[in-house]
Amino acid sequence: METKRNMLDMQETRRASDVIAETLIEQIRRGEIALGAPLQTERDLCERFSASRPTVREALAQMQIRGYLDAGSGRRPRAAKPSLDSVLRNTGGLIREILGDAESGAHIEQMRQFIETGATREAAIRADNFQLTKLREALERNFEAIGTPDFAPTDIAFHRVLVSVVGNPVILTLHDMFVKTLLATRAPTDHPARYDRIAYDEHRAIYQAILDSDVIAATDVMDRHLARSYRARLKRPHVAPADPHSGPTTT
Repeated sequence: METKRNMLDMQETRRASDVIAETLIEQIRRGEIALGAPLQTERDLCERFSASRPTVREALAQMQIRGYLDAGSGRRPRAAKPSLDSVLRNTGGLIREILGDAESGAHIEQMRQFIETGATREAAIRADNFQLTKLREALERNFEAIGTPDFAPTDIAFHRVLVSVVGNPVILTLHDMFVKTLLATRAPTDHPARYDRIAYDEHRAIYQAILDSDVIAATDVMDRHLARSYRARLKRPHVAPADPHSGPTTT
């Protein structure tokens, strides 16, 4: 009975927060709350809507996810206009919170593979001299960082330059949001310098295929590079301890 009452209370809070969020969003849309202007304090909003503080906070969280609220820099939340970048970044923050789950991380890895393989194909078809030069510079920085803590950032930078060739801000934003987090959450390798050398050699092969406008080779190397990179960093499964009372096994 108590559990059912708690669920009803949560549903009621959710409905109230929806109303508050929609009311404030409509005021922003109509210009009644100017862009950049601070919203009322939580206390004032509680009094205005006869709502609890958790309900008001839930409404403000909804507004932030939808891009109508700028709550950064430790200041009072301010009215904002949704943009593609802000919505993606707010949603991405929620997605990053579940990256600790292995299955979720694998799905994000798959998304990255689709994005970067497609970007490699586009680069091999239409990368101009300026873009090729930037890719070459990123590759050289990656080479100089082999065996050092700077290798991971230069690795990310090489892939980012490649993705930027597509010229799609949505794709680049998604890439920026997730790749760094994915690399940070992977288990370290046993031999980082050897792993760095393998990764660099694959980057070099990708660059050369793009330079040669070889679409098939470029996409094939990138696909294998990302698959190998992911598998190399997966945690090894646990090994069951030997049973001291068991005899030798035969095969």
